[in-house]
Amino acid sequence: MEYKWRALSVTSVGTLMSAIDSTVVLLALVPISQDLHAGYVVIVWIVVAYLLANTSLVLTLGRLGDAVGRKRIYNSGFVVFTVGSLLSALSRTGLQLVVFRAVQGIGAAMMVSNSLAIISEAFPVTERGRALGINSIVWSTGTIIGILLGGFIITFTTWRWIFLINVPIGIFGTLWAYLTLKESRAQANNRAREQLDVPAATLFTVGILAVQLGVTFGLLRSWTDLYTLASFMAAVPALAAFAIWELYRASDPIIDLRMFRTNRMFTASIFTATVQSLAMYAVNFLLLFYLEGIFGLSVLVASYLMIPMAVFNSMMGPIGGRLTDKYGPRPVATAGLTIQAVALFLLAMMSYRTPLWWVALVEALYGIGGGLFWPSNTSAVVSSAPKGRYGSASGMLTTFRNTGMILSFAVSLTAVSAALPAYVVYELFVGTINSRLPLQMEIAYLHAQAFSYHISLALLVLAVVLSALRPSGALSAHLTSPRLKG
Repeated sequence: MEYKWRALSVTSVGTLMSAIDSTVVLLALVPISQDLHAGYVVIVWIVVAYLLANTSLVLTLGRLGDAVGRKRIYNSGFVVFTVGSLLSALSRTGLQLVVFRAVQGIGAAMMVSNSLAIISEAFPVTERGRALGINSIVWSTGTIIGILLGGFIITFTTWRWIFLINVPIGIFGTLWAYLTLKESRAQANNRAREQLDVPAATLFTVGILAVQLGVTFGLLRSWTDLYTLASFMAAVPALAAFAIWELYRASDPIIDLRMFRTNRMFTASIFTATVQSLAMYAVNFLLLFYLEGIFGLSVLVASYLMIPMAVFNSMMGPIGGRLTDKYGPRPVATAGLTIQAVALFLLAMMSYRTPLWWVALVEALYGIGGGLFWPSNTSAVVSSAPKGRYGSASGMLTTFRNTGMILSFAVSLTAVSAALPAYVVYELFVGTINSRLPLQMEIAYLHAQAFSYHISLALLVLAVVLSALRPSGALSAHLTSPRLKG
């Protein structure tokens, strides 16, 4: 088997593990809250801690992979994620689980920040879209497995198995990565002269973490709370100092900020991904709330209606990747975003009379759009970066996307919290509501949902414009430009 396919198989194991974990944890919030006697704040932190750790460190870890070797960081990520999963399964309190979920997030950041770089280095530019399309199949398959496996676990056994299932996968992945991955010759030559910019890494991590903490405290406490304001205020000088350092002092910057000015493909693709995640991440959260509150479905049954999205996403991923290799990312990514915009417009029209088959159909349309967008846009980001900076580009993409996801979650949950009593929002979030909402609450929720979806639709239209403005043509043509060679 050629090395490129073996490298893809390694990253696919990590992707599968992360995808299963992202779905199955949400389904297990009810038994976790009951068993650990965890309240709303702790339950939210169980979800958020993973994302906070992942987002705040992924850029630094991607750059570290460029400097010291992607194989080393990726393999270590498998180990950390596996240990975090085992400790999560053994948690005795909600606080312990929050801490160990953060450990999982660190391990995931080590893998995610380097997986796209490993794929991009193993495959030639004319085949990267295809490889990323296959990777999207793995993610969608993991999502489906997570839903089905989560239903089995919470029905017949203990929630602790949602974390224990990661242990054998993680052990296999660690061994397979150790035996399979190899550092490129270019990385081996660069390693002696490259080093991690510690001041920049520290400033960026503190700044992005402060932003995310501000959003989290705003959701859990209030937007005028002292902790919320202090977090946002701390973010400003940290990120400003980071930008000044990178522009004027750093000899080997984590982010070459000048690249945003000189590399149109990279800039447009990064910001398109950010706006898309800001628009779309909360869609399925709101859809679960809708199915629970308006139809009275359990969180598990409601999750089954997410499967059409995952199925069609996996079907379209390879097609989107092949089209990207042939025609370039602009038409493929823009078409995917346009399809998602249509799906979002249809979701905003839902009422208490909407049939479930219609919801499933719109979810399938949403998946088709995602299957076209993700591999094409990701290929554009990584392939347009200098060759020695694939890890940095991958980390930057994940950082911007995850930040957009957190802000999307904040906007939607704030809209719902303004329309419904706090205890109802909690029941919807953890899945303990066992009947339809009263009529007045249904009306209030539908208004809040429509408001959130219309904001998301406006953002998605902006993403379509950004995608359409990127350079045209195949990626291989753009890489011949002297300013893009590295």
